[in-house]
Amino acid sequence: MAKKLEKYFIALVPEGEIQEKATAIKLDLKEKFNLKYALKSPAHITVKMPFLWNERKEEELIQKLGRFAKEREPFDLRLSGFWHFGNRVIFIDVVSHPQLNQLQDELSKYTKLNLKLVQELSDRNFRPHMTLAFKDLKPKDFEVYWEYVKGLSFRERYEVSHLAILKKVEGNWQLVIQLPLGSS
Repeated sequence: MAKKLEKYFIALVPEGEIQEKATAIKLDLKEKFNLKYALKSPAHITVKMPFLWNERKEEELIQKLGRFAKEREPFDLRLSGFWHFGNRVIFIDVVSHPQLNQLQDELSKYTKLNLKLVQELSDRNFRPHMTLAFKDLKPKDFEVYWEYVKGLSFRERYEVSHLAILKKVEGNWQLVIQLPLGSS
């Protein structure tokens, strides 16, 4: 059977109130400024950028990443305020945390060795964040968007207990599975 390559990525996807609050901000940005591209995925913190994978081997991907996740322990993260990458991305800031950096570094090495994925520049220059708006930001209007967002408030504690696999389906990123960390 021929390969059927699909796009996947690996992320931390909060559930419950944090997901609801982040999505509410994305919806607010859509309503006020028609910024909607970030709504193509649930709120998340990317730990492995999108990559191509043979969809027929999706179960293998799940099993291998499940083994990786079981060997890691849950930890707490703080999400606090907002920041941006130039005038290209507006995001919820993730307070630096050694366990998150270690998880991302080990995942990058694991996926290179066990899944034969290329180590990207973003694997080496990890800057955790939860995107609220990107791609459809207009540089000439960036200051208007930023003034609005920085007037909002976002302070949450997030217990990281799962590693998520997402897949691009008809232009949107859908959650494939949440893999538990440790014995959670």
